[in-house]
Amino acid sequence: MSQQYDAIIIGSGVIGTAIAFELAKQGKQTLNVDALPAAGYGSTSGSCAIIRPYYSTFHSCAIAHESHFYWRDWDTYLGVEDELGNVKYHNTGILVAKTDNNDNMAPTLAILEQVGAPFVHLSTDEMQAKYPIINTDSFHPARRPEDDEFGQSNGKQINGGLFFSDGGYVSDPQLSAHNLQRAAEAHGAAFRYNAKVHDVRQADGRVCGITLEGGEQIDAPIVVNVAGPHSCKVNAMAGVLDDMQISTQAMRHEVSHVPAPEGFNVETHGMVTSDADIHAYTRPETGNHILIGSEDPECDERVFVDADDYNENFTDQWRVQALRAAQRMPGITIPNRPKGVVALYDVTEDWAPIYDKSSLPGYYMAIGTSGNQFKNAPIAGEMMAKLIDACENGQDHDANPVQFTLKYTGHSFSIGEFSRNRAINENSTGTVLG
Repeated sequence: MSQQYDAIIIGSGVIGTAIAFELAKQGKQTLNVDALPAAGYGSTSGSCAIIRPYYSTFHSCAIAHESHFYWRDWDTYLGVEDELGNVKYHNTGILVAKTDNNDNMAPTLAILEQVGAPFVHLSTDEMQAKYPIINTDSFHPARRPEDDEFGQSNGKQINGGLFFSDGGYVSDPQLSAHNLQRAAEAHGAAFRYNAKVHDVRQADGRVCGITLEGGEQIDAPIVVNVAGPHSCKVNAMAGVLDDMQISTQAMRHEVSHVPAPEGFNVETHGMVTSDADIHAYTRPETGNHILIGSEDPECDERVFVDADDYNENFTDQWRVQALRAAQRMPGITIPNRPKGVVALYDVTEDWAPIYDKSSLPGYYMAIGTSGNQFKNAPIAGEMMAKLIDACENGQDHDANPVQFTLKYTGHSFSIGEFSRNRAINENSTGTVLG
């Protein structure tokens, strides 16, 4: 005999658990199933968990700025205390380099002024005063170490910087998903781990449940795909790919961890940085280390993989990213033994997520989120809960998109901006700031 729920959520990362929390608060009996052994064990655990307000569109900036308030008031948002402890949001602020190749952030700043996200302009001297471990030479364009000009300044300085006070990072991304699981469970949500989905079943023209590997069937009139890098495979099971103009792929990324410059405590005095000149971002890491991610310059290969078959070991890309960061932070040391993370991101053509219904009634998607939507998880949960409620009560979201209002700032927008059939955002940076 199969089990019956109001909604099945495939995936228990930070967004899957946030959706469970919001649906459970509506009174739905939910079940999250995940092939991995714990909440946040996949892409969420590999996230750099950076909270930042800037994107290339109004709705994305509005959501990202709003997310700062959820993490700032995390305990209040959850309403429960996890026995493992609740995560800490380090509101360090974010230092962004102004460069010719990011148009000195001018298009984004125009949007942020509408959103109301605070920022200040800094000269190169003011940047160095704020973050003494950096130098302000320009090294653009990004190169690889085998290039003879790698590490040599182009003779110019970057054009100054921007400091965003409403930003920072979360100390333990995997724990954040566990926090959300406990919050969802307090409202009756259930979770199953080490449970891999084999099929998404249909009956009478709509989704009716899932089948796990081994043959166990679980029934529900609502199924939500939040499977991260496996999202495309789950969509194939549901037979909805032909109705989608935007697709998702699993992309392999490496994050480097290196010791901070001697004599400087980044855990106390550090901050998040984003640097389009050297195409790297950084944030403080536990143990007075610096975490370094790539902003995907053209000279680096983009590695798309099968989410069930990829190289989980470090490659030379680890060293490349660390050396690029050393251009901006000359005092860091690069150890012989790599330390950091190898992870998969679930990405779309323009790096914006899909939060949408599908061509199969009752089947919904919160996908293409890895690497850039960690910060937005609480709001994604609220948006998906509102979308599902509206669609299940007869609203045609394709023809009449569901509207959403942010509770802290009051900004409103259409959830249709995240449609599976939207036009690709040509202004996207085509990269990630984890």
